Amino acid sequence: MGRTEGEHALKDPKNITRSRLLIAEDDPMLRQIMGIILRRDNYDIDFAENGQVAVEMWEKGGYDLILMDVQMPWLNGLNATAAIREKEHSHGGHTPIIAMTAHSLQEDRQRCLAAGMDACLSKPLDLKESRQVIQEMLYQAKVEEEIG
Repeated sequence: MGRTEGEHALKDPKNITRSRLLIAEDDPMLRQIMGIILRRDNYDIDFAENGQVAVEMWEKGGYDLILMDVQMPWLNGLNATAAIREKEHSHGGHTPIIAMTAHSLQEDRQRCLAAGMDACLSKPLDLKESRQVIQEMLYQAKVEEEIG
């Protein structure tokens, strides 16, 4: 079965790369590096230095995807994700959240998914894998939005 013109348009990365991402990461060096790389990939980037700030920024709206560090001060990534998912449950919508964790054991990944995260990336981040997961999550969200 062939793809429709709309499906081809959605699959074309140029049609979904101008997305707004929130990076919740307490390490300023990693924030800077990620910002440089993802801006080169044509994403609009905002930063939160902890989970509490991430939730507050998300509440203001407009993010297509969140990259959430699991271990942060004030409010960790698991609790920040749970807070966002609770608010989405009340108000509708779903923002893809990708965990970034230095703990790559299967049980750590399961905790991230149980908290409501959609995918996990292990630190140190692999650039190719990170780009691929971000693109897949954005594509999936766009398809779900189109389907309704």
